[in-house]
Amino acid sequence: MLKIGITGGIGTGKTTACKIFEKLGVPVYYADDRAKWLQNNHPKVIAALKALFGEFIYKDGILDRASVGSIVFTDKEKLEKLNAIVHPAVFQDSENWQEEQRNSGKAYTLKEAALLFETGSNKQLDKIIVVSAPLELRIKRVMQRDTLSREEVLKRIESQMPQEEKENLADFVIQNEDLKDLEDQIKSVHEHILLSCK
Repeated sequence: MLKIGITGGIGTGKTTACKIFEKLGVPVYYADDRAKWLQNNHPKVIAALKALFGEFIYKDGILDRASVGSIVFTDKEKLEKLNAIVHPAVFQDSENWQEEQRNSGKAYTLKEAALLFETGSNKQLDKIIVVSAPLELRIKRVMQRDTLSREEVLKRIESQMPQEEKENLADFVIQNEDLKDLEDQIKSVHEHILLSCK
């Protein structure tokens, strides 16, 4: 079973691409969603986050993500400590999930993560797909989705690894501008991967 990573900058439409892969029967591990789940359900992660930020960081058993964000946005050391807690937990969780998928006889799985290269997760994967889209379209999508200003979206884009850099490290680049075209590209990539599994 091949382990494939799928990534791309904010607003490129990674989730939309993943949903199309899922329709083709490909299991997808959503790293960011699982990270949120682990922060609220994994006893060791919860204990470590409380030790790092203080008990107040959980309200009614749920991590106050806004408070965490406001702290780590201005404190690089705290951000690094947060990542050192969360990334290994997500890695272990994804490995357990991969093992379950391997036992179900799937040809390949997808691991969707915004920070695939930044966390070094790409080293544990066989191939990488990067989802791409023009900058203006990405800005428009994120402004609509997260009700952010253009400046706020640009700040987030600039804080990420440059899209061109991700594309240069990819085995496949999927352009996400038009849904029908996106579906055609994904079917083509899917068939290519299935052939390489044989």
